[in-house]
Amino acid sequence: MNILGISCFYHDSAAALVIDGKLVAAASQERFSRIKHDSEFPLDAVTFCLNRGKVSIVDIDYVVFYDKPLRKFDRIITGYLASPFRSYKAFIKALPVWLRKKLWIEKIICKELSYDGRVLFLSHHLSHAAGAFFCSPFDKSAILTIDGVGEWATAAWGKGNNNKIELCKQLNYPHSVGLLYSSITYFLGFKVNSAEYKVMGLAPYGRPKYTELIEKELVKIYEDGSIHLNLKYFKFHFGLTMTGKKIEKLFGHKRREEESEITQFHQDLAASLQEVTEKIIIRMASHVKTMTGEKNLCLSGGVGLNCRANGLLKEKKIFEKIYVQPASGDAGGAVGAALYLWYELSKKDKQNQPFFKLGPSYKDSEIKNLLDEKKIVYNQFTSEELKMEFLAESLANGNIAAIFLGSAEFGPRALGFRSIVADPRSEMMKDKINSAVKFREKFRPFAPAVTQKDAQKYFHIDGESPYMLFNYQIKNEKRKLLKAVTHIDGSARVQTVKQEDNPSFYMLLIKFEQLTSLPVLLNTSFNLRGHPLVNSPVDALNTFFSSEIDFLMMEDVVISKASNDHLTENFKIEASYD
Repeated sequence: MNILGISCFYHDSAAALVIDGKLVAAASQERFSRIKHDSEFPLDAVTFCLNRGKVSIVDIDYVVFYDKPLRKFDRIITGYLASPFRSYKAFIKALPVWLRKKLWIEKIICKELSYDGRVLFLSHHLSHAAGAFFCSPFDKSAILTIDGVGEWATAAWGKGNNNKIELCKQLNYPHSVGLLYSSITYFLGFKVNSAEYKVMGLAPYGRPKYTELIEKELVKIYEDGSIHLNLKYFKFHFGLTMTGKKIEKLFGHKRREEESEITQFHQDLAASLQEVTEKIIIRMASHVKTMTGEKNLCLSGGVGLNCRANGLLKEKKIFEKIYVQPASGDAGGAVGAALYLWYELSKKDKQNQPFFKLGPSYKDSEIKNLLDEKKIVYNQFTSEELKMEFLAESLANGNIAAIFLGSAEFGPRALGFRSIVADPRSEMMKDKINSAVKFREKFRPFAPAVTQKDAQKYFHIDGESPYMLFNYQIKNEKRKLLKAVTHIDGSARVQTVKQEDNPSFYMLLIKFEQLTSLPVLLNTSFNLRGHPLVNSPVDALNTFFSSEIDFLMMEDVVISKASNDHLTENFKIEASYD
C-alpha cells in the first residue's frame, strides 16, 4: 500500500511518502521553491517523493491531507461573526483565498497531480500526534501536541499503543500557547510563524521581570496546563495583526519595529514569555502523565520546537524518556497523516521510523559535471578518511566549512547533511559566522555537535539528542573549550552523533578530536538569513559564494574559496527543478 501525505496552504507545505508502512521520503516545498515557509501546493516535494520511492502517481493508493479544511473554515467564520465590525478587513482579505483554494483541497490535489484516487482528510492535531508517536521508538507512550491552532484545537493530549492513537482531550481556540508566543513575537518586532525561535534565543539575555504581569493580565494558567487568554489584549482573533495599542499600554512600550534596536525591555519580555511558556508546558506534561500513567512522552506541534522548554521538561524527569517530532510544525503533519492512515488501514504492528535520509540526494557525477561546467576548481579525494582529515585540519586552523552530504534533512534542524561547521573553541567564531556567513542578529546562538560516546563529558545530558531538539547545560569546566556554542545562560542545543546515523559527519568529529582533543564542532544550518536550507548542489554553491565560508565539501569533492578567485564577486548559478 502506497500513501502520500500532503500539507499545504497554511504554513510550510510538504509531502511525505509511506510505502508498505515505511516512511521512504519527505520534503518541504520551500527547499525547492527557495521561498522560506512556502505554503503553496508542494508539487516539487511530491515529485521528489514519488521519484525517491520509485513510484508514479498511478501507484498511489491514497492521498491524505493533514487537516480538515471545512472545520477550520467553520472556526474562522464563527470567529469573524462574533465581532463582524472589527473583523471586516480580515474577513475581506481571507475569504477569497478560502473560496479560491482552501475549500477545494481535494480538487486541487487531483488536478495538480493528475490523480483520480481517494483523497482523505485527518484532523490537524491527530496528524501531529501520529507524526510523533509513529516515528518514536516507543511501543506505548503519552502524547502531547501544542501549536497555534489547527481546526479548533490548539493543544491535545492522549496516548499511543502499538498501532493505535487515542486523543482524549483538547484545548480550543482562541486560547492557545502558540498564539500567545506568536503574539509577543510580533510585539517584539519579529515575524510570526517564522521567528519565534529568535525570541527563544533572546530570552536568556533578559530577566523574567514581566512574568507576573503576563499571568495577571494576559493569560490565566490552570493546574492541568490549560489556559485562558484575556482577548482584550490580542487582535489575532479578528484583525490583521496579532496585538494592538492595549498591549503597548500594558507594557509601557511601543511595538518594536523590525530591525530596530533590541533593548533591555525586549530581552526581559522575551525571558518572561519563555518562563510563562515553560510553566504551561510543565503543567500540561504533568497532567498528561497523571491521566495516562505512561512512562514515555511523544511531543509535537510547533511549540514542540521550543528546545529550552523541552530541555526543562527532561530535567524535571516527569517522564523517563521524551521523543520530539523532528519536524514538529505543519510540514511534519504530512508524515503523521500518511503514517496514521497506513496503520489504520493495515492493522500492522508499529515499526521504528528513523528520521534520517528522507530528503533529496545527488550523485558525485552530477556534482562534478556542474562544477566543470561552471569552471569551479575543486579537489577530489581518493578516500573518505583523507577528505575528513583535510576538512578537520582546515577547521582546526580557524576556517569555516559547509557540508553537503547524502540526503537532505527533513525539518528545521541541520544534522550534518546540509550544515555549516566550525571550531567551537573561539568566541570570535560565533560573531564571525553570525555577521559574515549567516548575516543575522549577534544574539543568536549556535549548536554543538558531539559524538554520542563523548556527550556526557561535556554536557549535562542523559541519553541521546540526535535531532537537536533539547537544551542542556554545558559543564562548567568545559565552557572555556566551547565558547562559540555556549549561550549566555551556559546552555546549548546539543546534537549527539552516532556513526550509524551519519558516518561521514561522525568521522569528521573523530578527525577533529584527533587534532584538538575535542570531539565537538559548531553546527548550524547551511543557509543564509531568510533563506531555506540548501537543497541542491546549485543552492550549495550559491550560498557558498555569497558568504565568507572558506570550504565547501560536496560528496567526495572539496571546494576552496581561495582557489576560485577567478570567479566574479557576484557569481550565481540559476537554479532549475524541472
